Amino acid sequence: MEYVSTILVALVAIEHAYILVLEMFLWEKNRTRKIFGLKKEDVKTTKIFAANQGLYNGFLSAGLIWGLVHPNVLTGTEIQLFFLSCVLIAALFGGFTVKKTIILVQGLPALLALGSLFFV
Repeated sequence: MEYVSTILVALVAIEHAYILVLEMFLWEKNRTRKIFGLKKEDVKTTKIFAANQGLYNGFLSAGLIWGLVHPNVLTGTEIQLFFLSCVLIAALFGGFTVKKTIILVQGLPALLALGSLFFV
């Protein structure tokens, strides 16, 4: 189960690194607009806010990677638990305030990874 847990946590970290790239560097691209359901006229006014959100997603990703590579397994697991909990809370908040699919796209992988840590 340890390998499954590592893979799930790594996937959540990769997902949030990808969100960082979308929000910080690709915000004005058509594909990004489509992913986030943005109108073309809203992209310019929301760009700085998206970059800020992207930075936070990067912190989540970095925290998860830190937990995965930490030399002390117990401490690494605790770090992963903390950052996965942050991802889950953020996904729930985003799902209730912005777009319901955030719960599925970001919350479900975090929940699965979080659950898997209890079986390691």
